[in-house]
Amino acid sequence: MKSLLKSAFALTLLASISIPAFAGPSDKTVVEIAAGNEDFSTLVAAVKAAGLAETLSGDGPFTVFAPTNEAFAKLPEGTVEMLLKPENKEKLAGILTYHVVAAKVMAADVKAGKVATVNGAEATITVKDGAVMIDGANVVKTDIVGKNGVIHVIDAVIMPK
Repeated sequence: MKSLLKSAFALTLLASISIPAFAGPSDKTVVEIAAGNEDFSTLVAAVKAAGLAETLSGDGPFTVFAPTNEAFAKLPEGTVEMLLKPENKEKLAGILTYHVVAAKVMAADVKAGKVATVNGAEATITVKDGAVMIDGANVVKTDIVGKNGVIHVIDAVIMPK
């Protein structure tokens, strides 16, 4: 019954977001998948500015909790612009690597608790009534599979502690 409720909730949630559906595993990397979707243009610009595009295009596997443009827009005014400046490259890289886990974790495998990020800090996954959150950000789409990992879409930018 609990599984059925989770599935119904997930379908309702997925039907309500505007990110295009992805048809099964892709032969593209997680970076190429993100670059091919306008909803991730801020994330892709940030990944490039932080010098992480090549790393995240490597073999992986990676799980990327990917904030949308709308998620970046929720940050205080001027934050994104400030982070994209060359002198803030290290800080930006730290924030972005906090969104990445060095493993391929599909939605069915997500469990509540602490998860080590590529940043070195731990993020907190919570699961309640079928809804999954990472450090307070809602996971709004799951299992966008690429050849070197998987993307789970989140509705907020999470910050390392």
